[in-house]
Amino acid sequence: MCPCGRGPYAECCAPLHDGKPAADPEALMRSRFSAYALDNSDFVLRTWHPETRPGSVEPDPTLRWTSLEVLEHSGGGVFDAEGTVEFRAHFIDGGKPGVMAEKSRFVRHDGRWVYWGPL
Repeated sequence: MCPCGRGPYAECCAPLHDGKPAADPEALMRSRFSAYALDNSDFVLRTWHPETRPGSVEPDPTLRWTSLEVLEHSGGGVFDAEGTVEFRAHFIDGGKPGVMAEKSRFVRHDGRWVYWGPL
């Protein structure tokens, strides 16, 4: 099962992790969550807009991402330049459960969807 919860990893986020462009911001959000869950920081950085991207993303060995809830999404259509995704990412940190909630902005950059940052 894919960490994002949508289906088998090989059919869900793996193709995006291997270089296939995301069809829309929600697909990119799901693949980024899966990348965090799988400690794939290269993918996380590659899919972050260069103007807002940090220098590095270091995995936290005490943190485990467990599930994703996509609450709402808007924009991100074929003719849109941007879109948003509101989500809750559940995790376990040092044995304690937690939730990260965010409404994220995604934009097209060089013909691909990328993460801009929180709204």
